[in-house]
Amino acid sequence: MTDDGAPHTSSAADYLAAERTFLAWIRTGLALIGFGFVVARFGLFLEALQIEQPNLPLRSVGISPWFGATLILLGIVVNLWGVRSYIRLVRDLNRGERGFARPSTLAITVAVLLAAIGLAMAIYLVSVRQPKQEKSLQDKSMTSNSENGIVTIPGHQSVDRTVQKLQGILQAKGVKLFALIDHSGEAEKVGMPMRPTKLLIFGNPKAGTPLMIAAPSIAIDLPLKVLVWEDAEGKVQLSYNDSAWLQARHGLPADLVANIGVVDALAAKASE
Repeated sequence: MTDDGAPHTSSAADYLAAERTFLAWIRTGLALIGFGFVVARFGLFLEALQIEQPNLPLRSVGISPWFGATLILLGIVVNLWGVRSYIRLVRDLNRGERGFARPSTLAITVAVLLAAIGLAMAIYLVSVRQPKQEKSLQDKSMTSNSENGIVTIPGHQSVDRTVQKLQGILQAKGVKLFALIDHSGEAEKVGMPMRPTKLLIFGNPKAGTPLMIAAPSIAIDLPLKVLVWEDAEGKVQLSYNDSAWLQARHGLPADLVANIGVVDALAAKASE
């Protein structure tokens, strides 16, 4: 109906406007799906980058897949809701009603949901502005012994599970495990009780060779080692040589310290 009470006659322009609105919602839905895919895959991209460059600090994927999945689902809902709204709008136009007389529920809903997702992502980014890995490394540096250069950090799983986790991380990053020495197992063979204690010796010739060329004496401390052991209270600990201590001990150039600093990230990841 028009303002003067006469029936409203829908014109071709009304139908074309409805179609343009429908196509705009389709574009919006596709954009949300595409952006959600990018967000979800970003964490996996970081993991792939770590595998290609083992010296990079380890980062967890975090909740990016959840944000991405939410955006993808929202895009699907927008497309489906757009179809429903378009069909209803055309039906209203066919009956001579003003289809644009009411506010768009879909537009309001999408705006509110996007605002909520944006707020959640902002809160998440603020909460991790200092990455968990970096905070863990700061905590671990407090446990280092300046006299013998040993860093010890607490583990949150059994010795065997921690060793298995560390083996998996090494394999994923292309780092060779040269040896796994089960000290407690060997002690048991000779009838001597010993708490679970296992030593992993690992390395990457591409990272270790430049170190030995620059400072041959470091060969006595290479390959890298991580000791996984259980203390008198039954708590699991991970111990390894502090990279700063090794640098000072062998006079390593500063630009090569990162080649041995990778042990901090590996141990931190295994201790989770």
